Amino acid sequence: MTKRPPLIFSAFNEFVLSHHDHGAWRRPDSRQTELNTTGYWIDLAKLLERGRFDFLFFADVLAPYDLYGGNRDAAIATGMQTPVNDPAVLIPILAHETTDLSFALTENILQEPPYTFARKISTLDHLSGGRIAWNIVTSFLPGAGRNLGHSGLPSHEERYGRAEDYVTAAYKLWEASWDDDAVIADRERGIYTDPSKVHTVDHVGPYYDVPGPHLTEPSPQRTPFLFNAAASGTGIEFAGKHAEVLFTSGGREGAPASIRTLRAAAVAAGRAASDVKILGGLGVVVGSTEQEARRLDAELRDIQSLESILVKLSGFWQEDLSRYELSSTVADILNDGSPGPLAKQVLSGAPDVSWTFETLVRWAANRHVVGTPEQVADEIDAWQDAGIDGLNLQYLVSPGSFEDFVDQVRPLLVERGTMRAEYEPGTAREKVTGSGPYLPERHPARRIRAEFAQRRAAGLPVNADAPVVDTPRVDASPVDAHHPIEERA
Repeated sequence: MTKRPPLIFSAFNEFVLSHHDHGAWRRPDSRQTELNTTGYWIDLAKLLERGRFDFLFFADVLAPYDLYGGNRDAAIATGMQTPVNDPAVLIPILAHETTDLSFALTENILQEPPYTFARKISTLDHLSGGRIAWNIVTSFLPGAGRNLGHSGLPSHEERYGRAEDYVTAAYKLWEASWDDDAVIADRERGIYTDPSKVHTVDHVGPYYDVPGPHLTEPSPQRTPFLFNAAASGTGIEFAGKHAEVLFTSGGREGAPASIRTLRAAAVAAGRAASDVKILGGLGVVVGSTEQEARRLDAELRDIQSLESILVKLSGFWQEDLSRYELSSTVADILNDGSPGPLAKQVLSGAPDVSWTFETLVRWAANRHVVGTPEQVADEIDAWQDAGIDGLNLQYLVSPGSFEDFVDQVRPLLVERGTMRAEYEPGTAREKVTGSGPYLPERHPARRIRAEFAQRRAAGLPVNADAPVVDTPRVDASPVDAHHPIEERA
């Protein structure tokens, strides 16, 4: 029997009070109210490194959830992803305090121009020794679009057109602006960089014009390790072309079909199926006995804020869930034809149509594994049997959920070979893929690098006959608030 590689483990988090826990910050054993202190985050990063987690993954949002009840009051009152701080400022502190844990930063393509973003990522990659990943998102909250200078959230199609143009401009800066040997640091002659080996990129796209050159010398990975989540056809096509780690949003039962779809998208983009790693999402409640685990789970459910759950699901499902009576049954809601497409999808998947709407939303927010360390380890092994490459582990209370996992579940997973015993050396990309620090030659960013080198050698302009995307240049930002959600943060 072929030995399987260990799974990738990522700790799913956000620079907020409340992420997936819906009120567990009120527990006396929670440190989540310390979100504005470096001590809490440093302790968490060190815990994750002790547990040999591959990533501390930071989700992000750029606006309060404001669909529930038609305003943002409930989100602010319950602390549901508001307040939310900037993880890019925190990551260098955590990188300084760790040696092997990598950090995934979520930043959406509306947030800042690709020119300044490329510099920020290169700086983070330098300061962390190559332990930086970028989770590419296009935003799903209309308030984010308004706060970033748009009349609302650009349409689904425009956001992906922008994303294609954005990553292409960034790739050119990271991969094609500075030669590998541009920096010579010649103290004798007083020359730090050979000017002939630093180039403009002259990017002209439908949304962004970026002449360059890149402001930062090549970082350990050049292009950061790339994450993406996708659900729509357009999103899956984009993810298959660009991402190195992809998320599947379905449960374990739906994972094999989702994995086939995502790997096929990579192959269709000229990459190998093995070029992408697929991660599922999982929350766990661990007890020394099954009875203790269920008691802990009951305590967590008792302290949960139903309002917080409804706030978040309103954002995910893109409709105001306050319009549904909590006592209405799933069958009644489906029969009256009122739910939107995303809510209808969840309602249709309910195990029992006689459930009340309150039961359904609590179920949707609590689909985690509850059991002994052995039972949790068995569930994780079952995920690997389903073909998954790793898991994004969600906390129910922090840092307790991660402490329980590291101290009780990890030893079993290491013994089974499901979790790595020690880190591999190198950058985030090297640790996860076992290859070099740079993107493989099949990736579009590396193809850009090769193409630019060929054009320069031939004395040709770098952007001649090389359109960035197939869409025409546009200046408008039409609003479409009823779009499929491509990412959850």
